[in-house]
Amino acid sequence: MADSKAAGGGFYGNLGKIYGGYAGGFIVFTLILAVLEQMGVPNKVIGYCFVILTIGVYAYIGILSRTMDLSEYYVAGRKVPALYNGMATGADWMSAASFISMAGGIYLGGFNALGYVLGWTGGYVLVGILLAPYLRKFGQFTVPDFLGTRYEGNGARLCGVVVLFCASFTYIVAQCFGIGIITSRFLGIPFEVAIFVGLLGILVCSMLGGMRAVTWTQVAQYIILIISYLVPVVWLSTKLYGIPIPELTYGQALDQIAALETKLGVVKHYVDAFTDAKGQFSWTEFNNFWALVLCLMIGTASLPHILMRYFTTPSVREARTSVAWSIFFIFLLYFTAPAYASFAKLEVYQNVIGQPIASLPAWVQNWSQVGGLLTIKDGNSDGILQLSEFIINQDIIVLSMPEIAGLPYVVSGLVAAGGLAAALSTADGLLLAIANALSHDVYYKMIDPKASTARRLIVARGLLVGVAIIAAAVAGTRPSGIIQMVAWAFSLAAAGLFAPLVLGIWWKRTTKIGAISGMIAGFGICLFYLVMTRYWPADFKAMFGTDLWWGIRNISSAVFGLPAAFIVTYVVSLMTPAPSKEMQNFVDSIRTPGGAVAAHN
Repeated sequence: MADSKAAGGGFYGNLGKIYGGYAGGFIVFTLILAVLEQMGVPNKVIGYCFVILTIGVYAYIGILSRTMDLSEYYVAGRKVPALYNGMATGADWMSAASFISMAGGIYLGGFNALGYVLGWTGGYVLVGILLAPYLRKFGQFTVPDFLGTRYEGNGARLCGVVVLFCASFTYIVAQCFGIGIITSRFLGIPFEVAIFVGLLGILVCSMLGGMRAVTWTQVAQYIILIISYLVPVVWLSTKLYGIPIPELTYGQALDQIAALETKLGVVKHYVDAFTDAKGQFSWTEFNNFWALVLCLMIGTASLPHILMRYFTTPSVREARTSVAWSIFFIFLLYFTAPAYASFAKLEVYQNVIGQPIASLPAWVQNWSQVGGLLTIKDGNSDGILQLSEFIINQDIIVLSMPEIAGLPYVVSGLVAAGGLAAALSTADGLLLAIANALSHDVYYKMIDPKASTARRLIVARGLLVGVAIIAAAVAGTRPSGIIQMVAWAFSLAAAGLFAPLVLGIWWKRTTKIGAISGMIAGFGICLFYLVMTRYWPADFKAMFGTDLWWGIRNISSAVFGLPAAFIVTYVVSLMTPAPSKEMQNFVDSIRTPGGAVAAHN
């Protein structure tokens, strides 16, 4: 720590003051906008202020953190203290899916949607126990770097890059989708254009400063997103029940919802567990719930952009501590998501359903213009809005809830800033993971080992821009909901990377051919199931005589790829010559708490 502080001058010694001042400044900025709203400043101006000024701050940090140093660009110089790395990881992790869609999923799916909360949170236990400290001790730049070194060749490295690209690209598309929703609603521009406007903020942060800029930007983004997420739900908890702790009061909201659902004739209460459309216990729902939890947990422990975060800490000990801080900072939002969903549903039932359609509040019209994410079914005969006629997408529940509840518009702008922070922070990390893998593991390690530092950084930045533009274009086609696309990314990462990473650290007998075969088998089966059931379901049914294998939905595709990856890796490793004694010593040294990593070629 002393070295890192010395290396960083006064910056590392004053992180608390710097970010404390930043948090205070953001709160003051919000209060000023609240006063301006009361003075009659138009809502559109307030929305512009939140979106443009927050993106401007992130861009400013990115410009200040620009670097031509490879160590700073790839791993932030390995100087990031555990507390702040945990905060940056929290922002990197809590994407548009967590901030925007998770509470919406609980709103629509009830108990069954809690699989996202359990899976995403539980995955960090696997990260802390199985991977983070050991990858940090390895001391390189990327996950494919570890695979290439551990399995002694570019075959495993290339397989790792392919999996990384597919999983991370799918994840980026989801973030671009979320950015498009927010900027479209609060800047009043078309969805397809809004995606590219938000993209500018991503590129300025990640392109100039790499991991260094992304890290310190993500710390700032975490502060904004957690304040933004907690304020409206704490406000409503206090307003409705007199207690500013929503986690203690949303049980009362659930009781009110149950009474309203009975009154409205809703058959299935959203608090029931593992039930089908008729409200009866379903083994299919039970199996899908736990399959999703498993895939999300293991996917969490396999995502390259998350594992990269633990390469930035000063030591192995700090990496382990950083995981604990990550869990704490993520817990603050995840523990609140069920309360958010409950209060949103209560407000809809009380203030929207049963109201005359002709006099619905303005927010219904405003949100119905954003990508068709809110619609009122045609064919109403009595002029009164029925529950079955109100169709709201899970991706706008959190963003629209302040307007639904009648809170000041400044709170809506605050939530938009938080959602934008969540989407931008994750997109930054994902783009950097892809660009680093392509520039470092493919270009430098496999194509031009003699490339200069300047050339390598130019290649990385060029690739980053190219991938970002393609992802934004794909997001403009609206391929699926945010939370579904993110679940696909987790399944792809889990099926392709978890087995070679875990076995590479914990089983010395794992061979190069075994790891490559396992990666191809696991990733291939997962990708096949996902693509076929999503895009060619009729052909899939013709091939196998069923719509889904054992009723498992494609968001949990890794449940089939994971066992294949482990079994194939194990069997093929036993059938091929054991790794060299030098490599086995290298693996032992990674697992040893102290000392240096053993030398290897």
